[in-house]
Amino acid sequence: MSVETNSLESMCELIVDCPHSTPKWTDEGMIVLRNQNIRNGQLDLSSPSFTDTAGYQSRIKRAVPQAGDIVFTREAPMGEVCLIPEGLTCCLGQRQVLLRPKKSVNGRYLYWALQSPFVQHQISWNEGTGTTVSNVRIPTLKSLEIPRREPHEAKIADTLGSLADKIQMNHRINQTLEQIAQAIFKSWFVDFEPVKAKHAALEAGGSEEDALLAAMQAISGKVEMELLRLQAEQPEHYAELRNTAELFPSAMQDSELEEIPEGWNVSQIGDEVTVVGGGTPSTKNRDFWEGGKIHWTTPKDLSGLNDKVLIDTERKITSAGLTKISSGLLPVDTVLMSSRAPVGYLALAKTPVAVNQGYIAMKCDKSLSPEFVLQWCVSRMNEIEGRASGTTFAEISKKSFKVIPVAVPQEDLINSYTKIAKSIYKNIEISARESGSLANLRDTLLPQLLTDSCLIDIMEA
Repeated sequence: MSVETNSLESMCELIVDCPHSTPKWTDEGMIVLRNQNIRNGQLDLSSPSFTDTAGYQSRIKRAVPQAGDIVFTREAPMGEVCLIPEGLTCCLGQRQVLLRPKKSVNGRYLYWALQSPFVQHQISWNEGTGTTVSNVRIPTLKSLEIPRREPHEAKIADTLGSLADKIQMNHRINQTLEQIAQAIFKSWFVDFEPVKAKHAALEAGGSEEDALLAAMQAISGKVEMELLRLQAEQPEHYAELRNTAELFPSAMQDSELEEIPEGWNVSQIGDEVTVVGGGTPSTKNRDFWEGGKIHWTTPKDLSGLNDKVLIDTERKITSAGLTKISSGLLPVDTVLMSSRAPVGYLALAKTPVAVNQGYIAMKCDKSLSPEFVLQWCVSRMNEIEGRASGTTFAEISKKSFKVIPVAVPQEDLINSYTKIAKSIYKNIEISARESGSLANLRDTLLPQLLTDSCLIDIMEA
């Protein structure tokens, strides 16, 4: 079926290349967009970069990015796009182009069309000849042929946008859930807030009951009156909170990790979990790869994760390929951590998986739970990264990792945290699986909506 097209240039009132100078980087100030902030059609400013006012002014001489503009990455990566949202003041970094759709053009439709296989194929086919990376030249960009679907473009944009919005909502919910799991871990096992609350109450002359109440307040974030209301209205919840508070001691003790709660012991992480690495079956042997159905992961799978759960992998291996990996097939809830390039990507495996040599994998087959170990890694990441070495890129060996000390609480307290965290990560997994299904639906619909009139008729019926 033939498709009517217009050139990208004819659909935009502005196509502005970015300044080719490196911004002056500052710790705060005006946001500079970087290609690393743009992935899969989304702008992620969770780790923003900044320049000063003078640097900002020098980068907006040709155009000030405004809501509804499209940012296109020319290289590293090539062909990624995002929309500038309302209320964002920013400037372009390097290797980016600002596209401003004409008022007669639905900008959200153009944003989706640029991500379609129809357009992405043109980008790849016409890629430039940069010395180190492929790039899109401005004349090539302007000449891109964009499929037109008037008068359906607004409906197409709304349909694809609703799927993307739900995916983003799931991600935000999962971020909040992850922050909750991390905050509880930090309070209980890093800052020892319930223990210190008990100790402070006793030091002030309070009774054991006063100390227990103080710990309950530290755990729940509720004041005394709120706890009394909880006791009256939700007695089972109150009893569970009280039981949790009783698990914390009321004093600290010296250790090689400085002060830790009384009764806890200091061990090494390698003695508390089973640490394994992985490998890569020969890519020259088809028997190891063709028709493979066994999940096999590299840190690249974790680099694109929105959430700390690994559900699928880019590549699969066969049973014959699995025999070439000494650690074999790792069970669900193995904690995965990239050991190089870079160190520190983390996830819980939510499917049986084999790993390549870029991982330290932790099987939690002793007292520490997967959820505890994952958050312990988060809390000790500075030390983990500090133990990495290497001339080409930093890498932490299993030997260096295994000796990192860990404060081990009583098993009942670990179980109490695990009960909460396991529920959190179950919800994260459910949401991540839904987002994966929605993304597959979006990616399936995108090329069809741009070329299939029958599908549009069905959608509007």
